[in-house]
Amino acid sequence: MKQQLEQIEKSAKEALCGCASLAELEELRIRFLGKKGELTAVLKQMGKLSAEERPVIGQLANQVRSDIETALSERTAQLKSAAQAEKIKAESIDVTLPGKEQSVGRLHPLTTVMREIEEIFIGMGFSIADGPEVEYDYYNFEALNLPQGHPARDTQDTFYITENILLRTQTSSVQAHVMEQQKPPIRVISPGRVYRSDAVDATHSPLFHQIEGLVIDKGITMADLKGTLEMLMKRLYGEDCKIRLRPHHFPFTEPSAEVDVMCFHCHGEGCRLCKNEGYIELLGAGMVHPKVLVNCGIDPEVYSGFAFGLGLERIVMRRYSIQDMRLLYENDLRFLSQF
Repeated sequence: MKQQLEQIEKSAKEALCGCASLAELEELRIRFLGKKGELTAVLKQMGKLSAEERPVIGQLANQVRSDIETALSERTAQLKSAAQAEKIKAESIDVTLPGKEQSVGRLHPLTTVMREIEEIFIGMGFSIADGPEVEYDYYNFEALNLPQGHPARDTQDTFYITENILLRTQTSSVQAHVMEQQKPPIRVISPGRVYRSDAVDATHSPLFHQIEGLVIDKGITMADLKGTLEMLMKRLYGEDCKIRLRPHHFPFTEPSAEVDVMCFHCHGEGCRLCKNEGYIELLGAGMVHPKVLVNCGIDPEVYSGFAFGLGLERIVMRRYSIQDMRLLYENDLRFLSQF
């Protein structure tokens, strides 16, 4: 039995030296030290030995097991080290090679200008209000002095989900929510997407963006409105920019005005771009109609205010001299990468 144990140890060490992988190493461990391994098979014969031989053979068997386990551990460490070295070699990076250029995205021109306008108004003390794009007819029309059957609704034909729920045609609906929920003083802008049933062409789209502004406080006048809009346009287009207000009619403001900006091309002298008028129509504005204040729970005898609404696409097109609105929505990288 002593010779058997010595032979097992010799065979195990020779086999371990030739082992090339951790999987083979595990097979050898099972072969020699497993429950049905060669060493276990020898130890099962211990009962046949005399009382004097058992301690000697038992001590030798333990020593053989210990030697094989030590050899297994050493070989495991060697194989793991070799595998790690091979992995490092395969994954090595040549730091002398030039780096790969990372493609960095950019903001859409609509987003860029909208954020710029938001920053301008925040600098003037405004806050930004948000509201649902799927809106009740009441907030989109009736609260803004546009009752059922009002002819002005024809110019704001939109997409109806039910008779009383629609896709908002203007972000003025957000102003109605704000006036219901917040007591004056109020100074907010409400940018966002709006929808109208318009045919797609160079200047129209069924989806576009508006930025509506609202100020409600004691003693607000048209002078405050004009000053606010002048500040906005000078920040957007330069200190030499001029605006003019023309009388107009909107159901939710009284008095109302169309706001024109001086033509960027001819600087007011008249050209083809401005149709020889020297100014280009840009937005609508006016003093908040007393009925709108009453509808939203504000006393028009105490408070007054102004409101305005500008189309973001129109601002962007003027800013970058874009002639066709459709270019802003076609996702053509050849176009968008210019900004």
